[in-house]
Order: sequence, then structure tokens, then C-alpha cells
Amino acid sequence: MANAEHRGRPAEAFQAAAVGDTGSRLHTVRIGLWLLAALLAVRQVAAVLTTPRGERLTDLETWFGHDGVLQVSGSLYASTRFTGTPFGGLVLKPLTRSAEQALGWGWTFGTLLLVVALGLIAARALPQPVGRRTASLAAPVAISLLMLSLPVRNTLWLGQTSIIPVLLVLLGCFVARGQRAGGILIGVAAALQPALLLFAPLLWFTGRRRAAAASGVTFATGTALAWAAMPQDSHTYWVHHMGGAGLGGRADDLANQSLHGALLRLGAEGPLEIGLFLLIGAAVVTLGLRRAVRYAHDGQLLLAVAITGCAAIVVSPAAWQHQLLWVLLTVVGAAGRRASDRLVWPVAVVLVMTLPATMILPNLSVLHPVRDNIVLLAALAAATLVPFLSRTSPYFRTPVPTRYADPVPTRFRHVPLLPFLRRVVTRPNLLLELLLIRVTYTAYSKVRLAATGGRERAEEHAHQILDLERLLHLDIEHAVNHAVVGIGWLRNFFDFYYTSFHFAVPLTVLGLLYWRRPVDYRWARASLGFTTLLALVGFWLYPLAPPRLMPNLGIIDTVHGVQDFSKPDYGTLTALTNQYAAMPSLHFGWSLWCGLAIAIIAPRMWMKALGLLHPLFTVAAIVATGNHWVLDAVGGALVVVAGFGLTYLFQGPRARSVTAAAVTDPAPGPQVPGARPPYPAPAQEEPARKQVPARSSPQPSARTRR
Repeated sequence: MANAEHRGRPAEAFQAAAVGDTGSRLHTVRIGLWLLAALLAVRQVAAVLTTPRGERLTDLETWFGHDGVLQVSGSLYASTRFTGTPFGGLVLKPLTRSAEQALGWGWTFGTLLLVVALGLIAARALPQPVGRRTASLAAPVAISLLMLSLPVRNTLWLGQTSIIPVLLVLLGCFVARGQRAGGILIGVAAALQPALLLFAPLLWFTGRRRAAAASGVTFATGTALAWAAMPQDSHTYWVHHMGGAGLGGRADDLANQSLHGALLRLGAEGPLEIGLFLLIGAAVVTLGLRRAVRYAHDGQLLLAVAITGCAAIVVSPAAWQHQLLWVLLTVVGAAGRRASDRLVWPVAVVLVMTLPATMILPNLSVLHPVRDNIVLLAALAAATLVPFLSRTSPYFRTPVPTRYADPVPTRFRHVPLLPFLRRVVTRPNLLLELLLIRVTYTAYSKVRLAATGGRERAEEHAHQILDLERLLHLDIEHAVNHAVVGIGWLRNFFDFYYTSFHFAVPLTVLGLLYWRRPVDYRWARASLGFTTLLALVGFWLYPLAPPRLMPNLGIIDTVHGVQDFSKPDYGTLTALTNQYAAMPSLHFGWSLWCGLAIAIIAPRMWMKALGLLHPLFTVAAIVATGNHWVLDAVGGALVVVAGFGLTYLFQGPRARSVTAAAVTDPAPGPQVPGARPPYPAPAQEEPARKQVPARSSPQPSARTRR
């Protein structure tokens, strides 16, 4: 007994130490997230208050300023500057004197406190039970996301009041004691934004009928008081505005992310538009409320509130960008049975609510209807389509786990540096990949465009490169360029190769790897990302004029035509690219990445050889067309090697490939102790091939091969 107790104490001490280490790490992460939230808040406030007066808080100035609509007598809607309800004007008018005195600092910090309160309430309203980690990190994460969101940034910048109705609804649903108090708060919110009256049926059908009645009575009382005090303004708002004419700008403006605005942008007018609006709006309200009631009964009241808010966005005559916070709150819903799919909806929502639509979708005319209405589409999806899981689902807490390959032995002790980035066997979610690739490439394009060092510095660096090439006897650009120009078909071939294959081949390689070799896809994608990141550093540190933009060298620009070197801005051919981002050459770097990836992964020698031909043709094309120096290609090769090296350093060697049967997405099912794994059995391999087991967590092993 003594020996057993003695042997047990170290184990208990070890467990206690492990728990203590976990708690310490969690505490450190929490402090870091709170510091991040504070930094974002300071940045947003500084961005507003450091802007010259007249360019910031413009809406607040037009309301409370010396000649603001709330200061002068007459109609609130004599101009298009006031877009609130008559009740809102009635409430705000007594505050004009104090607001004018505190215009700027007081209003901005007050709005900031409202945003913090909104994040704290949302974090506390997560469906129970909530794990310790989630409970500790939810508040700073929620506040950080709110600070980054476009609605909050616009509210701070314009001096809007759109945070108040959202906060009133959350206070009424989660903080107020008693149904009557909660209903009054929601009724006031609806009096400020009438579409929020949709929360009354949500309260009614979820058993809070006193709250529903109180919200309806409060809304009617506030509206009636405003109508009695300002009958002309009330008629303008409830007849003119609600009839579809809109306030605060054209109803079909891109900022109006409501169904009414979208239909007008798509060309519907008159009775057709009104009929479509009523029909689609009724369907959205019916489906949205049914889903919201179901999730409220399931214990996910915050998700139910967010869905109802999204439905209110859709059916409101005007839903300006600073009123669209309800979409962001839908990130609390769990969608997707597999762990690899669980992040798709949150990532999509965060991107939509924090980035301009032009960064998410390319500038193609066929995509303009989607791009122009992307927030509305997100609200529609949240209200009617996204299959959020109920808490009774076996996948709500434990989704089908991600499968990982066994780590490959390394030659160095500390490789990989990030062992938690294990090699995933199954392919990632396609929508999530497309979103991330698009946003990453847009950010790359903007950084590349901004990395300009000026014409003189770029030409000075070009002379340095040319002198070094002459020293190494590599200055072949002029000879190759003029030789190709004299042969028409060869010039056309290299021009076509330069302009067409730069994006087509890398995207094709990524697509084939995603389809046929999902294990290698992530490895190849990571190395390409590191390569591109290192190239951006080169563009910033060493702007370089290509041969075609160097005067007196006699290089002929075969792709863009003759340049007028007498113009001071001749190096800026378009507004879409930085012509001095030449060192290193990503034209050659991406082609070399393609060649190496194909040479490493392809099973046949002719495939490997064909893949290596691409960088050879590319280096010939970039030199022949006058777009790069030879040493630019050397720089491109260096960043590619460094990209593969960093991937090896952080994630370790490339994982073993797996059989087709082993990577097939399994039919998900709940985990039952003692049951067989839900994944299909791997196909039998040839006896001669060595088989290496693959690991899944926590699933039993599958089989892999080299």
C-alpha cells in the first residue's frame, strides 16, 4: 500500500503540473488577446480623431452641428442627411447642446464603450455549456472582431448611432431582469430601426409573450409620440421612405445592402420590384423566424437573435453598412459535421464583414451582382440556408476529426519548429481554400503595387544589376531580345507564354494537387506562400527597373509596345501592377515552383521532364521580352529554394501519399465506443510496395504508401 501510494504521488504531481502549465498558457493567451483588442480600439479611435474636422464624424456634424438638421426648425428630412426614424429625431433633439459641446472625443469614446459592452454581452450569451478555454477567450475575440468589422469602423468614422439598437436588443434578450423590461428595450430598438420589430414574433413563439407584448406596445407608443410631435416628418418617413423611395441617398446605392436596394440595382422597377420585394421578403421572414425559434428552443438564443437580425436586414427598405452587425454575430453558429468544414462559415463571415467586397471577389463583370450584394447574400444565407447544427447533434461538440499522416523522420533535432502543423490526409474545404487564396492574392497585389521606390532608385539598381552581369558575362538581354524580335513567330510565342502561363500553370498545378494529391497540396501551397512572401520583401527593399524600362539600352518591349521615356511616369503602365517589382522575378519563381513540385510528385519520368520545361521556357520568355534581367531569375530561384526550406523547417518533410480509398471523405457518423471506424478500409497495395500506417486523431489508423 505504501509503495502504491508513493508511486501515485509523482503521477498526481505530474498531472497537477500539466494542468498548471495549461492554465498558465491560457492566461498568457488571454492577456495577449486583450492587448490586441485594446490596440485595435486605440487604433480606431486614433484614426478618427487624427483626421481633420470636416472629414470625420460627418453624420454627427450634420445632426448636431451648428447648422445640423436637429438644430434647425422645420423638417428633419428637408435634406437627405438624416436617415433615422422620427422617434430617433425626437429622442436626439434634446441632446443637441451637450452633443455639440462634446462633439468628437465624447461621442467617439462613448461609441467605443458601447462596442465593448456589445462584445461582452455576446461573449456571455454563448450557448451552454461553454468550455473554460472558450469562456476565457470569447470576450477579447468578440471585441477584436467588432473593432475590425466595417460596420463598427463606419460607425466610429461617421458618428452614427447604429450600435445602440443592436445593444438594446442584446440587453433585452440577455441582461434585462423580467420579460417586461426586456420587451421595453427591444421596443425602443424597433422604434429606432423599425425592421427590428421582427424580434417581437421571436419572443412570442419562444414563450416570452409578455416581452413580445411589451416590445410591441413600446414601439407603438414611441412611434405615436413622434407622430404627434412631428406629423409631417412621420408622414415622410412612414409613407415616403417605407414606400421604397429611401432616405440618405439613392435607394439603389451599393451601401444599401437590403433586398430593396439589390432589386433596384438588378434593374427591377415599379410594381415588379414591389411584388418581388414583398414575395421574397415574406419568404425570408417566414423561414428566418422558423429557424430562429428552433435554435432558441435548442438553447442557442444568441444564434436565434443573429438570424432574426439578418432577416431584418433583408426586409428593411434601407440597410446601410453601419447597420449590418447582425451578420457578424452569426459566427456563433456551428455549421459542418467535419472539423475541416467547421471554419468555413466563420471565416467567410469575418472576411465579408471586415474586408471590402473587391478584395473577396475579382473584378469580373459576371461576378458584379454577387460582389455588389455580398453582405446581403451573407444575411440571406444566415437567415434561410446555412445548416447550423443543433446542440442535440452528435457533431455539435465533437465533429468528425481531421485525419493526420504520421510524421516523417527528420535529419535535424528541432525540425519541425511548429509540430502542431501536422500533415492532413484529407483535402481541405474548397470554398475556404478559394476564399483564402483570393484574399491572399489581393493583399499580395496591393503590397506589390505599394512597394514603389521611385524611378531614379529603380534605374540606379538596374545599372548595378547590369554591371554585375557584365562582370559575370551574363549580360545577354540585348542580344536575346533583338534575336527574338527578328523572328515573328518566335516573338509571338514568347509574348503569349509570358502573358498567359504565369497564372494558368500554378493554378492548374494547385488544382490537380487538390484533386488528386490532397496530402501534397498543403505542402506545395505552403512553399508557394513562403516564396511569394519573400518576394514581396525583395520588392520593398530593392525596386528595380526591368530592361524594357531602361533608357538608352535599346531593349524592345515586345509585349507592351514602344515606351515614351520622356514622360516622368513612363514606368507606370497600368494602375494594377508595379513595374519596378522585378527583383526577384516571380514569373520565374512561380514557374520554378511548378517545375519542382511536378518533378517531386509526378510518378512518371516524362511528367517530371515536362514539368521542368516550364521554368526553362519562362526564363527564356522573360529575357526575350525585355521584362527581366537574368539575375532576376536567379533571385526568383533563391526565394523558391528558401520557400521550400521554410516549409521544411516549420512543418517537417513532405508527408507520405495515401491511397485513393484512404483519402475518400468518410460518411460522418457519431463516435460509438468499441465500434469500427467510419472510414472505408484502404485499398490493397502491391506486395512490393512498403506500407506506412497513417494516423488520425482520434480515429484508428489508415494505411499509406510512399
